[in-house]
Amino acid sequence: MTGPLAGLRVLDLSRVLAGPWASQFFADLGADVIKVEKPGQGDDTRQWGPTWMQDDNAADTSESAYFLCCNRGKRSVTADISGAEGQALVKRIANQSDVLIENFKVDGLRRYGLDFASLHALNPKLIYCSITGFGQSGSNAHRPGYDAMIQAEAGLMSLTGEPDGAPMKTGVAVVDLSAGMYAAASVLAALYSRMQSGVGQHIDIALHDVQVAGLAYHGVSCLLTGRNPARHGNAHPNIVPYQAFAVADGHLMLSIGNDRQFCSFCRVAGLDELAKDSRFARNTDRVTHRDALLPILEQAMLLRSLHDWRMALDAAGVPCGPVNTLDQVMRSDQVADRGLVQWLKHPLRNALPLIGNPVKFSATPLSPAFAPPLLGQHTQEVIRELDARSDPTE
Repeated sequence: MTGPLAGLRVLDLSRVLAGPWASQFFADLGADVIKVEKPGQGDDTRQWGPTWMQDDNAADTSESAYFLCCNRGKRSVTADISGAEGQALVKRIANQSDVLIENFKVDGLRRYGLDFASLHALNPKLIYCSITGFGQSGSNAHRPGYDAMIQAEAGLMSLTGEPDGAPMKTGVAVVDLSAGMYAAASVLAALYSRMQSGVGQHIDIALHDVQVAGLAYHGVSCLLTGRNPARHGNAHPNIVPYQAFAVADGHLMLSIGNDRQFCSFCRVAGLDELAKDSRFARNTDRVTHRDALLPILEQAMLLRSLHDWRMALDAAGVPCGPVNTLDQVMRSDQVADRGLVQWLKHPLRNALPLIGNPVKFSATPLSPAFAPPLLGQHTQEVIRELDARSDPTE
């Protein structure tokens, strides 16, 4: 393996999305990630279809798109941690690992002797990262947590949707994905700290904490005013115009970030008088008078095609973009130019298309990824490595 984290070993006891998203990041960066799964079943998401991968004979397999999206570059080991043999195997891997990531319920691994205290005594250098719904402490600590319920309970759904519509969750599991990246960043910080202290530590990541932090300017606005922000659909509460508009043949997201860009837009749209109107000249005025401005813009936007608007606005330096479907995204020149779609060899397919890591390193480029593993694919391989590296006195 190459990459900035080559030589690092991560023991992945997590399932579903937040934990696997974090451990996949380490795999992408060159770490050896060993994913321990339950025999016969594996990670819950292996069964979360449709969509299913087809093998080279065009037959559906038990590998779901959900599992494939967050488990590339890992090795799969099966172990029944409810039994002594499985516990012993996980402890052996932990003893030769730098990082452990898990998302069991609070104290869920203690009964198996796989909690932080037990494994820290075995391997004091181990960084142990726990991801739960509500954290290791507090009145809700023992409640389970899933992305959608956290989006609701931590306020994100109250901000999402049309002003006169129902609260909405986002189209992807943003809480899980954010928690995974917070976990990855925190582990990297703990590894740096270990370079100085020589010892590992326990990291406590809660989905609810992550989403409350992710309320960002909305959350601070509520703290300052005591008022709940309103829903604005595809519009922005503090910038106008900053939303999707219907055009002659689709929808265009207009993202005007300052008054200069608004003037440029008005010239392109043949609406120079709007830039001179005291109600619309400054962004603060446009926010105040959005109900008067938007109908004018909506009517003007319908007069041209997506292509015409994009060419004219791009030339004028006005940020905008089409509202693409996913098939349009995956076929786009931008995705191709950046190498975001990778074709990987899989045990059941010669070429499996997946989305690659978006990070580009100049000095330590990432090694070519390998496909997500079949359940238990690397069990014997890992055991042989453990045997070869074991201290006879262990």
